[in-house]
Amino acid sequence: MKPAIIVTGGTKGIGKAILEKFAPENFTLITCSRSEHNLAELKTEFSEKYPECNLYTWVADLSEKSEAQKFVKFIENLGLEIDILVNNVGLFIPGQIYNEPEGNFELMMQANVYSAYYLTKGILNHLIGRKKGHIFNICSIASIVPYIKGSSYSISKFALLGLSKVLREELKPYNIKVTAILPSATLTDSWNGTEEPPERFLKVEDIADVVYSCYQLSPQAVLEEIVIRPQLGDLL
Repeated sequence: MKPAIIVTGGTKGIGKAILEKFAPENFTLITCSRSEHNLAELKTEFSEKYPECNLYTWVADLSEKSEAQKFVKFIENLGLEIDILVNNVGLFIPGQIYNEPEGNFELMMQANVYSAYYLTKGILNHLIGRKKGHIFNICSIASIVPYIKGSSYSISKFALLGLSKVLREELKPYNIKVTAILPSATLTDSWNGTEEPPERFLKVEDIADVVYSCYQLSPQAVLEEIVIRPQLGDLL
C-alpha cells in the first residue's frame, strides 16, 4: 500500500507546495480546506499534472472541533496507512493586544492551535498502532520572536511550538517523529499587496523541500525544530 500524507490547508501556499512535492513520490495525498471550490480546482489540476496520484479532499474548518472530528472519520474510512501529518492550516490577523478587535485572539488560537491539536489527537491511535509516523507542525518565526504587529498570532504560534515539544516527548516511545518548522516571511497570500521585493521572502517550495528532506532521514534521526529565514533576514 502506498504511504499517505495528510496536509491541512492544501489548496494554496505552503500546503499546496508540500502536496506538489510528495505527489510524484508515490504518496497518496489527503487534504482539506474550507472552500469546496478551491478543493475542486486542486483536484482538477493534480489529475492533469499527476495522473497516477490519488488525491482525497474534504471540506472542513478545522478550528471547529466537530468538523475536525468529521475529517478524522473521513481519513479513517479511507483505510490508508498514514505516514505523515502536516498541520499547516492557520490564520493571521494583524493587531496588538491593546487595540485588536474583540475575538481576534480566540480566532487565531482556534485556527492555529486547536486545529492541530484536534487533528493530531484524532489520528494518534493509528500512528501509535503502527509505531511509525512523522508529524510536522508549521509554526513560524513568530513562535520564538515576539511579533508585535500580530500579537495574538505570535501567541498562538508560541503555543503551537509548545504543542510540538510536548508531542515530541510523548511520542518518542512509539517511534513517531515530531518536527516544528519555523519559517520567517514566506511569499503567500498573507502578503498580497506588499511592496517588499520577492528576495525578502522565502518561497513556499523552500518549506516543502525542508519537509521532504526531514522525512528522508534515517529512522534514528529527527530534526526537532527548523528555523528558516530569508537570506536578508526577517521582516518584522
